[in-house]
Amino acid sequence: MGIVPVPDARLAVLSEACSSLKTVPASVEFVDIAGLVKGASSGEGLGNKFLTHIRECDALVQVIRCFEDEDVVHVSGAVNPVSDMSTINLELALADLSQIEKRIERLAKGRSKSKEETAAADLEMAALKRIAAVLDTGGAARTVALNADEQLLVTPLCLLTAKPIIYAANVAEGDLADEGAQNVHVAALRSAAAAEKAAVVVVSAQVEAELNELDPVERQEYLDELGVAPEAGGLASLIRAAYGQLGLRTYFTSGVQETRAWTIKAGMTAPQAAGVIHSDFEKGFIRAETVSYADMVKAGTLAGARDAGVLRSEGKEYIVAEGDVMLFRFNV
Repeated sequence: MGIVPVPDARLAVLSEACSSLKTVPASVEFVDIAGLVKGASSGEGLGNKFLTHIRECDALVQVIRCFEDEDVVHVSGAVNPVSDMSTINLELALADLSQIEKRIERLAKGRSKSKEETAAADLEMAALKRIAAVLDTGGAARTVALNADEQLLVTPLCLLTAKPIIYAANVAEGDLADEGAQNVHVAALRSAAAAEKAAVVVVSAQVEAELNELDPVERQEYLDELGVAPEAGGLASLIRAAYGQLGLRTYFTSGVQETRAWTIKAGMTAPQAAGVIHSDFEKGFIRAETVSYADMVKAGTLAGARDAGVLRSEGKEYIVAEGDVMLFRFNV
């Protein structure tokens, strides 16, 4: 398990403008499990016993080999990203099928006399059978249309194929600068991923490992040598893709003591965004003093934004926008 700070150049700008004593980025938690091989559901390789470790995750990232190297043996004997992708997806589907079958069996045995509970069980069973039928044909649970009630009943199963998916094309360092534009394996992976409307990012595990051994100055020099922009390729691209797939947004709080980035779901209201900091902020919410990032940079501080007339007072219905800088007023 690794917790990684989210790269965001805006954070340093705000921190400097407000002379903040501390700067705190948002973070993403990655849970890494053993790779799946064909037959994992029946015990091949390490089996799929580690899949339970990622059932609570919000999205899945499949790291797919897209580089040739005679010194690194491929488990299947040849580099074939589309085949690897299919293998993993099949094993995920089989794991979900097993989960669904067990749940259907429990629902059938646990019939209640309550009309409400019986209706809920029937609704859940019908939804699960629709999902199972799609999984049987090689599809994913996320492609099955569910209404709000069905979604509520099915969500506790944490189906793996219901989660958003990102394919990370693992390339050699020479393919990182142009994001694999000349790499036939990346092209094949992108084509296959497009069919299921999944995101593809290009990374180089070799480069990331080397970057971890360098200080910030050496890191930048290395990226410059490779012709890679700091915000392009690698971990930064993967995090941006995760934000996109999950519909996440960033807002900031900034002052002398601290400048911090906060992650919220798109569409959250001001009270909900305040609740990300502390539940008391949401319960006692009065208003949010809000300014856009661009206006904040021009004004320098919230006080400056107030003097410039760009600081707004937003109420409970306000939908927080990407990059908003906010100060919450609330009752204790």
